[in-house]
Order: sequence, then C-alpha cells, then structure tokens
Amino acid sequence: MQLALALIALQLVVRGLVLSRGYFYWDDLILTGRSGSMSLLSSQFLFYDHDGHFMPAAFLVAGIATRVAPYNWLVAALMLLVLQTLASLALLRLLRLILGRRPVILIPLVFYLFSPLTLPAFAWWAAGLNALPLQIGLAWVAGDAIRLCRTGNARYAISGFLAFAVSLQFFEKAVLVPLVAFAAVALIYRVDGRVRPIRAAAVRGALLWAPTLLLAVVWSLIYRLTVTVDFAEYDGSSAVEMVRHATSKGLLPTLFGGPWTWDRWPPSPPWADPPGVLIAASGVLAAAVVVATIVWKRRVAWVWIAVGAYVFASVAAMVVTRSGAETTFELGQTLRYLTDSAVIIAIALAVILRAPARTARAGSRRGPAVAVAVMSTFVAGSLVSTATFADSWRDDTTRDYLANARSALAAHPEVPLLEQPASIWVLLPVAHPHNLVSHVLGPLPDRPEFAASTPELRMLDDDGRLVDAQVTWVRAIDPGQEPGCGHRVGTDVSELSLDGPLAGWEWTVRLNYLASADGEITVSLQQGEPVTVPVGRGANSVFVRLTGGGGLLKVRAAEPDLTLCVGSGPIGVVVPSP
Repeated sequence: MQLALALIALQLVVRGLVLSRGYFYWDDLILTGRSGSMSLLSSQFLFYDHDGHFMPAAFLVAGIATRVAPYNWLVAALMLLVLQTLASLALLRLLRLILGRRPVILIPLVFYLFSPLTLPAFAWWAAGLNALPLQIGLAWVAGDAIRLCRTGNARYAISGFLAFAVSLQFFEKAVLVPLVAFAAVALIYRVDGRVRPIRAAAVRGALLWAPTLLLAVVWSLIYRLTVTVDFAEYDGSSAVEMVRHATSKGLLPTLFGGPWTWDRWPPSPPWADPPGVLIAASGVLAAAVVVATIVWKRRVAWVWIAVGAYVFASVAAMVVTRSGAETTFELGQTLRYLTDSAVIIAIALAVILRAPARTARAGSRRGPAVAVAVMSTFVAGSLVSTATFADSWRDDTTRDYLANARSALAAHPEVPLLEQPASIWVLLPVAHPHNLVSHVLGPLPDRPEFAASTPELRMLDDDGRLVDAQVTWVRAIDPGQEPGCGHRVGTDVSELSLDGPLAGWEWTVRLNYLASADGEITVSLQQGEPVTVPVGRGANSVFVRLTGGGGLLKVRAAEPDLTLCVGSGPIGVVVPSP
C-alpha cells in the first residue's frame, strides 16, 4: 500500500511538471470568457451547448476559478492536480477491491498512473474538467458496485448513485459509468466461475442499477432538449482512416509507453506521432498480450471483448460527431477522445490477474522479475513520451499574448478599445463570437471598455501588444454636396453614399465630423443593425465597427439640438499603423 501511494505521489510530481510547462488553451479561453460575462448560476451559463457537450458542473468550476483569479494558471493547475489525485486514489481503491493487497495490484496501477494515453486531456484545463471527473466516476462507482454486491449494504448504492450524478454534470460520456460498473461486477463473477454472472450482478446490485438507470434516462432527455447533436458528414473510407489513426497511431502505442514523439500545428493541440517501428510493434504486442492472457487465464476472453467494445464506442462517437471534410485524421491521435480507456484497461488487467490460471504450473519463479522489468520499461517509455509532450505543449503563443494584453490594457484604461478578434494564433475565427477580445479579455479587472466605437483607434497585435491602428480604404464615404459641411446630419436619417458597395461583413468606418454639441448618433450600413456612437462638440473623428453591407452609410442624430457635418472617410478593416 505504501508503494502504491508513493507511485501516485510520483505521478503527481510528473504531471505537475507537465502543468508547469502548460497554459490556458482554446476552450479554456471560451470558458473563462463566458464566466466573466454571465451569472454563474444562470441557466444560460450552466446549460450552454458547448460544441455538443453538456457540462454544467465544469462551467461552474471554471466560473469559480475565473471569479477568484482570472487567467491564473496556478489555480487551474491545482484544480487538475486535485482531480487527478482523486482519480488515482479512486482507481487504487477499485484495484484493491478486485485484487486485494497482492503486489500484482501494481501492474494495472502503474499502467494508469504513467500511461501517456491520459496526458493530452489532463494537461488541457477544459478537457481535464471533462475527463478527470469521468475517470473518478468510472473507478468509484465500479468500486461501490463491487462492495454493494459483496455486502448488500445500501450505503454503497447511495454513494455510487451520488458519484454517478456528479460525474454526469461534468461530461455527458459519464452516462456509461453504470454500464462499466455492471460489466466489472459481471466479469469478476465470470472469472470467479460463478453460474449466471450477468444475472447475479443484476440481482445483487439492483439497488444501484435501478436509480442510476432512471437518472440516466432523465438526464438523456435533458441532454436532448439542451444540446444539438450535429452528426458529421463522412464517407466510409474517411471513417476507416480516422479509426486507423486513432488506434494504430494513437491508442496502441500508448499502451506500451509510446508514442515517444508528438507533432503540432499551432494553434492545434499536440497529437501522437509515433515512429513506424513502434506502430508495427504495438499492434503485434497488443495481439500477443490478448492471446497470451487468454491462454494463461481462464474465462478472460470476454474481458477483452468488453474492452474492445468500449474503445470501439469511443472511436465511433468521435467519428460520428467530429469527422468531416474539414477534419484532419490527426484528430484521433490527440487521444483525448480515448483517455478514459486507460481506466477501462486498468480494470480489465485487474480482472484478468484475478482470474485463475489454466494450470497449476502456469506461474514462474521469474514472474515477479519479469513483471518488474516490463513495468520499468513501460514507465521509462512513458516518461520519454511525457517529456516530449510537455515540450510540444509548451510551444504556445497564448501565454505571451495574455500577459502582454493584460499589461497593455491595464496601462490604457481610459479610452474604449474597438471590438476586434483575438490573434488567430490564440483562437481561430471558427470560435466566433468567443474569439472577440471582449470575450477573451473581458474577465480581466484592469482594462478599458470594449466598445463598438472609439475616438482613438488602437488594436492588439498578434503578440497582445496595444498598437496604433488605421482603417484601410476598401471603400470611402463620398464627399457631401453641401459646401463647407459635406453631409449634414440631423434627427432624420441621412444616407451617405459610398464609392462602391460592400459585401456583408464586419467593417470599420472612420467618421470625420463637426458636431454642434456633445451627444449621440446612430450609424449603420445599408444592410445591418445600427450602432449608437457618442460624439463630442467640435471637429473630431470616431471609429465605428459595423456589421453588414451595401452602398450606403446611414447616420442619424439622437438629440434634436445636435447637428453634424460629416466629411469623407474610409471604410475597411483595421490594421496596425505603419
């Protein structure tokens, strides 16, 4: 037991070093941005459809972290380490229930603790808030199911139900937790030689299966009403190729300490990039392990069938919901869709080790030495994979972007900053509207207002630095016909013609005006919603961000005592000043 706890401590040290080289990434910014602009207990915040995920508890935890210290990586990292500690301890508890205090318990434990399979989801805060509670739920509920079936004590049904309910709030895939727990009990009964193991598991664990099934049904109805599931368009050959990448290049090498190397195209996450020899060897070794254990142990074939079914379901869900013409096959090699398989495989190894040998002479005096050698080799390879992953994960621009932006905005809080997208090296446009700086940087306490208009045009560059900017001359406001004024604007809508039409898009106009008094005006394109813009008395310029298109600019004064003369000016996109 002391050695097992020491190994868990070593795992946390290694994972802590990985986190020390990581930072917030992609969905982390979306979670933080939403947390900074919404009430944490509102249904709009908690029940948000996040790319097909239903995860109110993950949103709540992220919101609390944002309220405590926005974009403080230490807070996020500590959360991940706490969750990983709970997951590792829950699995240790389960393994002890299956194998007792035998030293052989270290084999499945070491596999789970150091397998690179769990790395990508662990190191990514948003993914970890999904994956780690699921791993906790898988291990804890299975443990409670075993205790319930052994003792008949109803308190294990209660704690198992509560653990399942909590894990469901973090990740929709947790709906499989009771099924895994049931399979674990039934497979233990089978390898023990019990007659009708499925029936025995169903009857003895009914106090847990009935309420968890009811909760799963109710939760599924809520999920379907809350989340829109878009099934990807894919052909058979693409699906097969994605499955191959997820298994032969992703899952299988990690079972033996791989992939050793990772690749990355920023701002994408790292993906497993194992050498060809490891890909070939891992397939052969995996088949050899399955065959050898079936030959060595009694009644374990169904254990591997169950593992295969779980992995197949995970891969199939990825293919059905994530594949498509614009999806690269490397998605499967990111491993985060298969990370919970590490718990499943650890359970399977424990059940196989529990099973009786086919012959009394199946053991060997050299067995412990061979096991130690195999585990040491696995850990060594896994540590290499962990180190190379940490190096790849560190190659990220978000840390410098947020640090520079935090400093720059705090130094210039007085002038509104025109709404704009964050750097494409931080969030791609596909994340719109979450890629806008008002979403990404809104939670920062010391910053200017993000607005649709500003008297001073500045922008954040790709490094997060605040620089002077200008509007390109894609189109221009035609000079007005009134001498000495241009276009006269009052409370009636004035239509200012442009020198050509604009396609529907997000544009910025530089409005050069002379105002009779302080006040407000509304501005819009010919097709587009109006924006309210404050103006100051005298000759000034204001930069307005508009969405729409057409060949006219519509301007109207909001107060009857306000008139303006508007001159020519550019309409285009914002770029840094030379």
